[in-house]
Amino acid sequence: MNRTAIIAGAGGAVPPRIVTNHDLERRLDTTDDWIRTRTGIRQRHVVEPGMSTSDLAAEAGSRAMKQAGMTSADLVVVATTTPDRLCPATAPTVASRMGLVDTPAFDVSAVCSGFIYALQVATNAVMAGAAESVVVIGAESFTTILDPEDRSTVAIFGDGAGALALRAGDRAEDGAVLDFDTGSDGSLRDLITVRAGGAEQRATGRPAAPEDAYFRMEGQSVFAHAVRRMAETSRRTLATTGWGVEDVDWFVGHQANQRIIHAVADQLGIGAERAVSNIHRVGNTAAASIPLAISDSATAGRLRRGDRVLLSAFGGGATWGAATLVWPDLPAA
Repeated sequence: MNRTAIIAGAGGAVPPRIVTNHDLERRLDTTDDWIRTRTGIRQRHVVEPGMSTSDLAAEAGSRAMKQAGMTSADLVVVATTTPDRLCPATAPTVASRMGLVDTPAFDVSAVCSGFIYALQVATNAVMAGAAESVVVIGAESFTTILDPEDRSTVAIFGDGAGALALRAGDRAEDGAVLDFDTGSDGSLRDLITVRAGGAEQRATGRPAAPEDAYFRMEGQSVFAHAVRRMAETSRRTLATTGWGVEDVDWFVGHQANQRIIHAVADQLGIGAERAVSNIHRVGNTAAASIPLAISDSATAGRLRRGDRVLLSAFGGGATWGAATLVWPDLPAA
């Protein structure tokens, strides 16, 4: 079966407010040098009061659709860890704001692996003939779930959204989304978590501890698991596609930490010059990081027609995944 999803447009969006490392120095026990040397991050974008995940998602999705020349879509899939509300899903709101009336829309929650999961769902819908066009969005207002006094997370995460507009086509076309590998291990759920707010905590009948309302991460363990899982899932996907490492023009890893990106690329045998990175400018934007990095690279002219691209991510759950695709010749945004 040669039918698959073809990338027809890309778009990104970040809030206008920028918080630099020097801004954080003024209120946290940290320094610009400490943050840069450990993460590669120099600044991040942060939502203003009144701005939410759906705002960023709708902007990125609309830009992707405009570039693709699409005025309608058969499906909208939004990957996010920070939905506007616990109920309902954010995707229907996003679809409505994009002018997609009566379009099916739903969320995917796999934290930093969310975009790859969402892209796989969208591609499967196209392959099955259930959709001719899909908008896939990764969007986060991640700073809203951070403890403002926790330098280990405040220094790392930022807000933003990235999107791809897809159409049905053939695997032989430029822009074809090719193969996936995804997995999870729920025994590692405490590595990356927000303990309060869900049914587990509410069912206790007790108020949540104040610290449980915030995002927590076991940094050293996450680093080790991320490098191993991202490398493993990437190798499996390359094998399924029939590519060798030498065939990969660009590696777009989840923008978690510059050291993780380089460590995974090194394990795979991909030179640092082929590893896409925008983390210095936007920080870790969780489910938005891969599509935002793709959009930025496309806008900058780094991604060119026929380039072979490998995506890979690790996130809470724990979840992980990888995908291969060939970049198309997109019209100017």
